[in-house]
Amino acid sequence: MEKLEAALAKAREMRKAALGAPETVREHVVQKDGRGAASWESLPEITVSAGTALRNRIATLSGGKDAAPFDMLRSRTIRQMKDKGWSRLAITSPGAACGKTTIAINLALSLSRQKDLKVMLIDLDLRRPALHKALGQTPAKSFHDVLDGNASFDDLAVRFGSNLILGMNATACRHPAELLQSAGTREKLDEIERRWQPDIMIFDMSPMLASDDNVGFLGNVDCALLVAAAESTTLPNIDICEKELAQLTNVLGVVLNKCRYADDSVGYSYGTYG
Repeated sequence: MEKLEAALAKAREMRKAALGAPETVREHVVQKDGRGAASWESLPEITVSAGTALRNRIATLSGGKDAAPFDMLRSRTIRQMKDKGWSRLAITSPGAACGKTTIAINLALSLSRQKDLKVMLIDLDLRRPALHKALGQTPAKSFHDVLDGNASFDDLAVRFGSNLILGMNATACRHPAELLQSAGTREKLDEIERRWQPDIMIFDMSPMLASDDNVGFLGNVDCALLVAAAESTTLPNIDICEKELAQLTNVLGVVLNKCRYADDSVGYSYGTYG
């Protein structure tokens, strides 16, 4: 584990020295229209059972000792994004089964426990949507229908508590790459951000090595987190994906998930962050 962390740090420093690590600026920043945000309270509210949370490793549902690592990730994320004036975060991984959806949910819930923050979590892994399953929900419509113009965001968006909005998918999308890379998707996301005015939008993306879905989309976000499974994701794959991410957006960090040891200082037994 320590060797992997050291190798990642060394590779990142070498790449920064070689490339100068220029900051990527999102081409279009949404301006608020001055009319105030749409009413979050008007959306249907969902609940997540304790059994679902335990089964799917959702540790931040109510906070406490098990949520500590995610709360640390939350603090670092807020600090970096606020310092840069960023509002959109993509979460991806090199391959499948790295735990990116679990990380996305736990980070969103941790952020939402800060009541002065308004957070959106949107499932953009359109080939294998998993957000609804992890939360134990059965949505009638899909977020990709919103992007396609076949549904209204108001008709499928739900909220957890008072300050977390979720955009889930009921089914996979038949043309995910084309949809995510379209100008229409950018316009729809801008419209959603302008109308609902979240402080942070989190997008659960598809794995980077599985398709080209992310290539044309990541210009729509300010930064990205890369989630790697500590005992299965190879260092070359992490390095390849981090380099590609750095060409498309700002890399907020690498999350090392599924570590096989417990850190008693934070009370967490299957993950750590770097």
